[in-house]
This record gives sequence, C-alpha cells and structure tokens, in this order.
Amino acid sequence: MNILFKIFIIIIPLLLAIAYMTLAERKVMASMQRRKGPNVVGIFGLLQPLADGLKLFIKEIILPSSANLRIFVLAPILTFLLALLSWCVIPFGEGLVFSDINIGVLYLLAISSLGVYGIITSGWSSNSKYAFLGALRSAAQMVSYEVSLGLILISVLLCSGSLNFSEIVLAQQKVWYIVPLLPIFIMFYISILAETNRAPFDLPEAEAELVAGYNVEYSAMGFALFFLGEYANMILMCSLTTLLFLGGWLPLINITLCYWLSPSLWFSIKTTVLLFGFIWVRSSFPRYRYDQLMRLGWKIFLPLSLSCVFLIAGILLSFNWFP
Repeated sequence: MNILFKIFIIIIPLLLAIAYMTLAERKVMASMQRRKGPNVVGIFGLLQPLADGLKLFIKEIILPSSANLRIFVLAPILTFLLALLSWCVIPFGEGLVFSDINIGVLYLLAISSLGVYGIITSGWSSNSKYAFLGALRSAAQMVSYEVSLGLILISVLLCSGSLNFSEIVLAQQKVWYIVPLLPIFIMFYISILAETNRAPFDLPEAEAELVAGYNVEYSAMGFALFFLGEYANMILMCSLTTLLFLGGWLPLINITLCYWLSPSLWFSIKTTVLLFGFIWVRSSFPRYRYDQLMRLGWKIFLPLSLSCVFLIAGILLSFNWFP
C-alpha cells in the first residue's frame, strides 16, 4: 500500500501539471501574440484542459485498415509508460523521492533512450509514408542530441562525484553549477529542446512537410497518450536541468526567509521558470531546417561538449578538486 501511495503521489500531480501546462502554453503564447487565448470554459479558461481531456476521451478511436494493429495500439502506451517511469528517481526535496538509487543518472539515460522505440514503432505500424518519415526524423534527432546530453552530464558528474541526484543537489550548497558551468547549461537547455522535439526543433511535426509527424494516424486516446508523454518529458527535462544546474530544492539565497518556502516549492518554481523558457522560445524562433538541426548537433554541440569534458577534468585534476 505504501508503494501504491507513493506512485499516486507522483502520478496525479504530474497529470495535473501536464494538463495545466497546455493551458499555460496557450495563454502565454496568446499574450505574446496579442490574443486572448482560451477564456470560455470556466473562469479565465481554467477548465479548458479538462474539456480537452474529456473530448479526447469520448472521441471515436479510428484504426487504419492497413496498420499493424497490435503495434499501432501499443506504441502510444509504451511512450506514456516510459515517460512516467523516468520520474522514479527525480527528488523533489531531501528524501522526497520514490527510489533514491545511486545510479539515478544512468537509469534516466536508459529510460529516455528507450523512448525512441515508441516513436519508431508508431510511425512504422501506421503504414503511412508521412508518419514513417516523421518517426525517422524524430528518432534521428533524439539519438543525435542524446550524445551531447550524455557528455554534458559527464561534466556535471565530474564536479559532483556522484550518479545520485540527491547528492548532486547537495554538492551545490555553496554554488549552483549554473555559475561555473554557464556555457554547458546553455548547451544543455538547447539540447533538451531538441530532445523533446520542441520548437524551433519540432522537425518531426513540421505541418507544411509531413502533415503532423509520427502521430498523424492517431486519434482520441492514442493521440492523447502521445501528447501526455511529450509534455511529461518536457517537465522531466526541466526538472533534470533544475537538479543538475539550479541546485534542485535548495533556496535561492541562504537566508532564513528563503527557508520558509518548502523545498518542493523551490523545486517547482525553478522548473516552472525553465518551462516558461520553452514557451518563450516557441513563440520567438522560426523552425530550423533539418540539415541545420543535424549540423548543430554533430558539428557544434558534440565537439564543444567533448572539449568541456576534457577541460573540466583537466582543471579538477590540476587543482586536485575532485570530490
């Protein structure tokens, strides 16, 4: 029962966060583009996510006649489950974690790399050229940017000396890693935009070229599960950035006033600021071409992140600063 309670404590707030993340995105983008955004369902449109969820839940599920039905149905379920499994090792406060394992970073990398399978199988099983092209693009993009993400993670791990997320956060008590590792933070933030297929790197969903990407043949709850998985991954990546560079649940300034706010609230505030950046970028930047996307990942971020690993290791070794 205790394990079930812990699971519900993580999943229910996550689903609510995903629902209202969609509303926040529409509201913020509307404000940036001088529109009103959702304002009909409920006060200030606050019930709009519930109405959207109900609409998707009661819609007819359409299965393409030429699709491989078993894989077609399993692909969105796999994507959503992997998005939920990643949250097992994310600490929201000191001790507030489902499983505080010593190889949390490796676990997260393993689960996130498996996410490619859900997208590949959805595009292939749809038996549609547009869905398959979208799946290939998405898989290539995710694999490309996971390389630079892994190298950036190595830089942080060298500074903290641990693969445990709680210990990485506690290693930032004197100074958050965003201060000494600012260029690496910028590369990491751009990489997670590409990893989650968000604008300006939303090539798999380029409407003008591919109709809607790998999920073009999905409707009703199949589409909803992909949608939930994508937004859960966005929140996960921003939470990961908070843990690695922004001191996790540690307060902004080491004064008594800051300790009045709960640790999980500090964690939520930092993650929300990073999510706001996702929306801001989507409103501001045009979509990259596919060759520009690959060039950025392989010819710029890969050499830079690899150089940073050698530089940081050299500095730590020279001054004997290894933790």
